Amino acid sequence: MEVAEGPTFAAETEGGGTRLKLAGHWSLDACAGVEEGSQALVKAAAGAKTAVLDLSGVQRMDTAGAWLIDRARSELDEKGVKASFADARPEVALLLKEAHFRDFEEPKRRRGFFLTGLLADVGETVVGAGKDLRRGVEFLGEVTASIGSSLARPRDFRLTALVAQMEKIAFRGAPIIILINFLVGAIVAQQGIFQLRRFGATILVVDLLGILILRELGVLLTSIMIAGRSGSAITAELGSMKMREEIDALSVMGVRPVDALIAPRILALILALPLLTFIADMSALAGGILVAFLYGNITPKSFIALLPEAIALRTFLAGIIKAPFMGLIIGLIACMEGMAVAGSAESLGRQVTASVVKSIFMVIVVDGLFAVFFAAIRF
Repeated sequence: MEVAEGPTFAAETEGGGTRLKLAGHWSLDACAGVEEGSQALVKAAAGAKTAVLDLSGVQRMDTAGAWLIDRARSELDEKGVKASFADARPEVALLLKEAHFRDFEEPKRRRGFFLTGLLADVGETVVGAGKDLRRGVEFLGEVTASIGSSLARPRDFRLTALVAQMEKIAFRGAPIIILINFLVGAIVAQQGIFQLRRFGATILVVDLLGILILRELGVLLTSIMIAGRSGSAITAELGSMKMREEIDALSVMGVRPVDALIAPRILALILALPLLTFIADMSALAGGILVAFLYGNITPKSFIALLPEAIALRTFLAGIIKAPFMGLIIGLIACMEGMAVAGSAESLGRQVTASVVKSIFMVIVVDGLFAVFFAAIRF
């Protein structure tokens, strides 16, 4: 095992200046000595007019050593000693250039009234939302053009990628969707029976459950679950590829990332959400039927017989019509946030969080807009 030689230097006076000949290992394996040596360099040349740091004898140097040596040079400059490097090997010169010493200034705190700062924050939020909306429209245009181009040339359509994404989103997501909606249907039915029993109208739990689940809760809960499960996964996948420069590699090979990565995922979400919504509706109704039999003495046969009288076809269609739009919103946001990831793990975590939060928020907003629209057309 090689024993690290400590950092050393020798000072020679030449004219009005000092020549500091560095030797040994200026690296982390002798960290304490490197720190002390850099301070000794400053003291040795403190009274001179010029100082030359001769690096010809340095056997090993890493970024820590380069940073400390350059810090010594900077401190000498501050004391009026004109310091420079000499006889550095190419690799040493490169380290000194890349790991040079620099001060880090703290950002200035904004001063002002609380109300002014609050209004400024609101303004920044509005501007950010406007930029996100513009990016979303541009992204939607690219995806629409990609899907249209693939449909126009069926040979270019990436069916394998679409089926793989459908398997991840719909098939593997079905169990948790069934479980959550079954429990929600059971809870809604139980609470409805308890409240309606006070008025002697327990049978109306069929109307309550049918309308609430089929119009609103089924598609809303499914969309929120998919936003948290599949939306975050899509953002993480694209973000990881962006960090490892795999997306840049695809572009270099002549493959458009929108065609290969984004369009299949968004199309899979658009197709999967109606299927999962239907499964969610049936699961929630099954949970409601079970609880209605246990708490309200309504037999499954009676519940199923009363259900067509409580709801109409448009009640079921209202939820199914929303589903593709929910899938489109989740896919656009997830892919946009994934492509916005920078080159750090912190950025990946931040964009995944933003993807889930924005997707859930927009899902609820879109559901509200559909509710207003359906009420306006009496659907």
